[in-house]
Amino acid sequence: MADPFTVFTSRVVPLPAENVDTDQIVPARYLKATDKAGLADALFRDWRYNEDGSLKEPRFVLDQPGMAGRKILLVGDNFGAGSSREHAPWALTAWGVRAILSTSYADIFRSNSLKNGVLPIVVDVETHARLFELLAGDPDAELTVDLAEQGVLLPDGSTIDFDIDPFAKQMILADTDELGYLLSKDAEISAWEATHSPRVDTLAGAR
Repeated sequence: MADPFTVFTSRVVPLPAENVDTDQIVPARYLKATDKAGLADALFRDWRYNEDGSLKEPRFVLDQPGMAGRKILLVGDNFGAGSSREHAPWALTAWGVRAILSTSYADIFRSNSLKNGVLPIVVDVETHARLFELLAGDPDAELTVDLAEQGVLLPDGSTIDFDIDPFAKQMILADTDELGYLLSKDAEISAWEATHSPRVDTLAGAR
């Protein structure tokens, strides 16, 4: 998992491209990588770098002045399409992204993001357009993301409410996953098993 998810305020990286797939987010040649922290340079690699490793000109939005340190990504529709790969949210978190705003996400990408501490927030078309207009007028506008309250606070004081699966929300706030959740219940599971006889005799036929 990424760092614990708390309320945070951040400027926004605008990326209006639609139907961005996971191979564009992280090219397939990086899928053998196991070091999550080292994937920041793989994020949108072919859009950012030349074959010799130098930055392309004009600079991709992530590499433009003032973008480093921004935790919110505003993207076009159907973000994360294509093949399943956890490396996509790994690379996003490695670069620093903690929340994404879009009108829709590919199902597997959304699931992988939630399991890896990246919050994929769905907004309606009108709100989506309003956010891009906000950034066009003020590229340094800041938004506040509050997962516990399920809201995004805008500079004008209005709030965008969003939905999230309750269990996924619980996992992100606790900075854990399904396995971690089960392990946290070990004492309760052991206590239950101690007071209940097995429903199946696992030694049947072995005596």
